[in-house]
Amino acid sequence: MTDLAGKVALVTGGSRGIGLGIVTALAAAGAKIVVVATSEASAQRGVDAAHAAGAEALAFAADVSDGDRASEVVKAVISQWGAVDVLVNNAGITRDMLLMKMSDEDIDRVIDVNLKGSLRWCRAVVRPMMKARAGSIINVSSIVALMGSPGQSNYAAAKAGMLGVTRSLAAELGGRGVRVNAIAPGYIQTDMTADLPDDLMQASLTRIPLGRLGLPEDIAKGVIFLASDQSSYITGTTLVIDGGMSL
Repeated sequence: MTDLAGKVALVTGGSRGIGLGIVTALAAAGAKIVVVATSEASAQRGVDAAHAAGAEALAFAADVSDGDRASEVVKAVISQWGAVDVLVNNAGITRDMLLMKMSDEDIDRVIDVNLKGSLRWCRAVVRPMMKARAGSIINVSSIVALMGSPGQSNYAAAKAGMLGVTRSLAAELGGRGVRVNAIAPGYIQTDMTADLPDDLMQASLTRIPLGRLGLPEDIAKGVIFLASDQSSYITGTTLVIDGGMSL
């Protein structure tokens, strides 16, 4: 297994679904874990998973769209553990419906959490990573950013924006040894996909050459790779993990 011993990894949205899978995998790889979720109770679920995997962990409650809170959390982590070596921008929400029925609040909230939130957490870690001349930022986007999806124009816009952020920051930070990459998951078995109608789910499965939905662990393996020295010459790229759905 890839060794991340001594690294400090901060995961937003780390209490369930893909985020919980990422937390568990990073902890098993030896990293110290910082779990950010909407409440202390939610974040504690991620901490419990990290402890079960043998890692030290901290819990923080935050609205990820709040830039001041992002700065507070990063400063607190650095004060206690000295660094944030890995940032995983995983937190995200959906408010799906046809655009003609979508309210301004539905548009704004999805953009604020998924896109602006990732920008603000990147901003919070950039300075200390540049000073350390090391670090890995991993933005969890979506296959929807590449393919589009009816009823998800707000979500697709936010996730596509994350890919632009990834490329731009990679160009900005590469000279200081900081790598920035993205992952675009396909359909993954989480609370989000559990709510999909059966007919939509079956239609989706027919489009996946590997014939199954992905698991949170599938995404976590990509995160481990991008967080580790095994990807030391990779930056500005998007790793598509979708079972071949986007072919």
